[in-house]
Amino acid sequence: MENLFRLVDNQQDSISPRCIWVNGPIIVGAGPSGLATAACLKQQGVPFMILERSNCIASLWQNRTYDRLKLHLPKQFCQLPNFPFPQDFPEYPSKKQFINYLESYAKHFEINPQFDECVSSAKYNENTGLWRVKTKTKTKTVSNQNEIEYICRWLVVATGENAERVVPDFEGLSEFNGEVIHACDYKSGEGFRGKKVLVVGCGNSGMELALDLCNHNASPSIVLRSSVHVLPREMLGRSTFELAVMMMKWLPVWFVDKILLMLAWLVFGNIEKYGIKRPLEGPLELKNTKGKTPVLDIGTLEKIRSGNIKVVPGIKRFCDGFVELVNGEKNEVDAVVLATGYRSNVPFWLKEGEFFSKNGFPKSPFPNGWKGNVGLYAVGFTKRGLSGSSYDAMKIAQDIGQVWKQETKQKKQRISACYRRCISQF
Repeated sequence: MENLFRLVDNQQDSISPRCIWVNGPIIVGAGPSGLATAACLKQQGVPFMILERSNCIASLWQNRTYDRLKLHLPKQFCQLPNFPFPQDFPEYPSKKQFINYLESYAKHFEINPQFDECVSSAKYNENTGLWRVKTKTKTKTVSNQNEIEYICRWLVVATGENAERVVPDFEGLSEFNGEVIHACDYKSGEGFRGKKVLVVGCGNSGMELALDLCNHNASPSIVLRSSVHVLPREMLGRSTFELAVMMMKWLPVWFVDKILLMLAWLVFGNIEKYGIKRPLEGPLELKNTKGKTPVLDIGTLEKIRSGNIKVVPGIKRFCDGFVELVNGEKNEVDAVVLATGYRSNVPFWLKEGEFFSKNGFPKSPFPNGWKGNVGLYAVGFTKRGLSGSSYDAMKIAQDIGQVWKQETKQKKQRISACYRRCISQF
């Protein structure tokens, strides 16, 4: 470690006065994944720095989610390491409750991210064995610069699966004269009362936004471009997810899928007559192989069955005031909500091609996608929600902590030996 410090000190003298050494790992992202990693590092006694491009923790939850959002899974499957949810929280905490939980988490573990610092590039230097992380700040410093370069030994990528919105290129969308927003900008259906709204996307967000619009007396249609699994959020008095986890301890995935689909049929009946086609693969198999999460229904299907929410096929093109579907049907539309998901932004700033693939996810699937080479780590890319993030965070902290403690121990031994030699000279 002493050699590493000397290398960095020399670079700081020759490169830039804005080059800063970080004694420990840099964590990029202050969402739940980054906070969980920081807390686990704290418990290992490892110092760290979190760089966050927004002005708050969990910016996705605070700034880019709709008001009625609740956790889709029971709270026991969503809590971060070493800090349970308050007992008085409901089984499915609300958006506000979850944000309060994350803020309490950061306060409890004394986690203080560097806000308003957007990482523009991160590159490993083979000569020094260190990572060089460049950021841009929103405000200029005393030296009239808004760029900073950090140097560290370990880099933890915690920007997550949902860093950037995905907006498909639909023909004629620019000519559509109604309101067009992405789901990240949707807050409530209040402003859409009496309007015909087309929701593009049939995942959990799309289904819930359609329900929210319906509850605010809008007339929503939801685009179903492909097949999707819809399951009740609860079965047999238990959370569907909890039931699946329990059964998978004893039964193979394919058999658990058959049980879940049979129970879903008993609850919903045949949903294909409403325009909802199920995939050939089972819900758990599809989740494990392609990362596609089944929809956990909280009332949308009932609105579809009653005709209050209409299911339509894929979009051919948009025109002035209406949308043309692939079946030739033309529907008048006042507004469009794009529940078309998000993507990783890792390829835009991380200069590395061994650990991460071009789509911004680790090449190795769960549970082996948390550790790369040369001190590079990833947390929150498991496609398994907050439980996957917690698993990654604990593994990363243990791995770095083991090296940190060993080197700290060796350093103390060297200092102690030097002290004894000095005493013996007198």
